[in-house]
Amino acid sequence: MQSSGHRQRDTEQHQPLLSADNDPEAGAGPLCPPADQDGLWFIQDGCGIVCGVVTWLLVLYADFVVNLVMLLPNKSLWYSVINGALFNFLVVMALASHLRAMLSDPGAVPKGNATKEYMDSLQLKPGEVIYKCPKCCSIKPQRAHHCSICKRCIRKMDHHCPWVNNCVGEKNQRFFVLFTMYIALISVYALCLSFLQFYSCVNDQWNECTDFSPPVAVMLMIFLCLEAFLFLTFTVVMFGTQIHSICNDETEIERLKNEKPMWERRVRWEGMKAVFGGPPSILWFNPFTGLRLRRLLMTRTRRSGVEFSV
Repeated sequence: MQSSGHRQRDTEQHQPLLSADNDPEAGAGPLCPPADQDGLWFIQDGCGIVCGVVTWLLVLYADFVVNLVMLLPNKSLWYSVINGALFNFLVVMALASHLRAMLSDPGAVPKGNATKEYMDSLQLKPGEVIYKCPKCCSIKPQRAHHCSICKRCIRKMDHHCPWVNNCVGEKNQRFFVLFTMYIALISVYALCLSFLQFYSCVNDQWNECTDFSPPVAVMLMIFLCLEAFLFLTFTVVMFGTQIHSICNDETEIERLKNEKPMWERRVRWEGMKAVFGGPPSILWFNPFTGLRLRRLLMTRTRRSGVEFSV
């Protein structure tokens, strides 16, 4: 909770909800619905879903070209096995990171929790004020911002990324960082393999270095190089900005709004440990950490579709 002076610098609209000096009935504003129950997080946004599907198709296309056009026809068995295993490992890690970033709750504030019963349980001190987001009827904590696409207030919201069809926030920033890192590694690896393949095929006969006809193989590899170059440029920039934000404990929204920090900053390694969960470890690079498939159970069906409990 923050002072009203700081909250008024937030450009998102909000209103004082309750202070300890006011009557709850008078300060609560419009009646809010009961707080919703958390389920498997999935944003039903058409643009985001299309971008997410396109991301998967492009990664799978790169996997197809690397494996079937370049590695399998290669005369060296060890070259094909080693590079195939490494490249496919990176593909699995990238797609797993994408799924975790897309399907993880980014830090959403419980919707509709601005009820009289909940406010009474806060036991506010004299003069203490809390704020309500009028858009999702939630008590708005410090550093939370409302996302118009997710239709929720998100703690430490950095930005909404259509490529993962989700906000990047307090709880899923780690997976977004891993996603950009693995995509960048895949892009570099694909470019290196493509250059080696072109060099090998130019020195030898094209018909002997690939099972595809030379024009088809060239077109497939040229498109792969263009895709890898664009992905590499985008992900390196995003990876760098995310690491910078984590090390400075400042989200992209806070930087753009030039908000003065009213919280205790956790900089450099403290910020990294807070996002990745613990001291430096190989587990930092594992997108499967904390995943419990047994808890992935269907709980209820809403008008908008099926919701799962995680």
